[in-house]
Formats: sequence, structure tokens, C-alpha cells
Amino acid sequence: MSALTSAAATPRPGAVLADLLPASSAARARVRDAALVVGGAALTGIAAQIALPIPGSPVPVTGQTFAALLVGAGLGAGRGFLALALYAVAGVAGMPWFAEASSGAGLPTLGYVMGMLLASVAVGTLARRGGDRGALRTAGTMAVGMALIYAVGVPYLALSTGMSLGEAVAAGLVPFLIGDALKAALAMGALPAAWKLAGRKG
Repeated sequence: MSALTSAAATPRPGAVLADLLPASSAARARVRDAALVVGGAALTGIAAQIALPIPGSPVPVTGQTFAALLVGAGLGAGRGFLALALYAVAGVAGMPWFAEASSGAGLPTLGYVMGMLLASVAVGTLARRGGDRGALRTAGTMAVGMALIYAVGVPYLALSTGMSLGEAVAAGLVPFLIGDALKAALAMGALPAAWKLAGRKG
């Protein structure tokens, strides 16, 4: 067993879940990372199609933000950012995988996608510091990521639609708080459980 394979098999400080996938050489590690980036973008695009319209709001409830945060935590800051950047660029270019099979640069919800880029970096950085290895730490990590998404998405929504900031908060933030709490609860269970499983296999 090579050093790369052995290191990938054992959870260690400073690692994210994707680092546990074995790669027997530097070239294979690059292939693995490229596949993870494409897979992370695809996962986000698929999750964005799980959408529930909110009456009076141009922003639907989707699985998009949850997937983006999981991608950031699971892949780490660098690969997570590249995955979300691929998702954003392809969607702006016409790939219909934004929420509700939409695409293009003129969407009032594009700010949320841009916020996901920042969130993936923050969440990935926190994950490398153990922010996804316990329930409370994971909740805090997810909260930071969601806050960054809204910090970009809500002002962008206001500017693109002519809403006041208060109206944008009411339409693009408040209706999603309960759903975000549920997403955080799911992450609190899923990510620490994945680490426990990895530790047993290691």
C-alpha cells in the first residue's frame, strides 16, 4: 500500500471527507479531485430541482443550499469552491440546473448562487479544522455558510427586483429559516456519522 493510499484510509486532523478517498499516485489524486468537483456541481444542480415555490417570493425553497454546503464541507475549501464555480458558470452559460431548471445571468436569485461560492470556502475551511466532526460544531459550520449565502443573496435580490432591503429580507430570508434549521439538523447527523464510519473503516 502506498503512502498516499494509507494516508487517505485513516481520518486525520486537517482532513475533509474527500481526502479519505484513496489515490495511489499524484496523477490519480488529480483525477479524483476533478471527478469530485464535477460531481459536486452535479449534486448541487440536481438538488436545486427539489423546489417548493413560496407565494409572494421569487425565491423557492430548494435543496440547493444544503447540497452546496455539503459539497463545501465534504470536499474542502478549494475543491468545494471549484465545484460551486463550475455550477455557477455553467448555469449562467445556459445549463438549466439553477432552481426550477432555470439558467442565465438575469435571475434575481443569482446572488444566492454567488453566496454559495463564499459559503463553500468558509464551510470547507471550518471542516478542515474539525467543524464537521461533531453535532454542535457542524451546526455552527452550517450556520456560518447559510449566513454568507443570505448576506449576498438578499441584497442582490433587492437590487435586481427593486425591493427595499426590508422587503427582500421578508421575501428572501424569513420564509426559509425553518427549512434551514431542518437542513442544519440533517447535516448535524450526516457529517459526524460519516466521520465515525470512516474511523471504523480506518
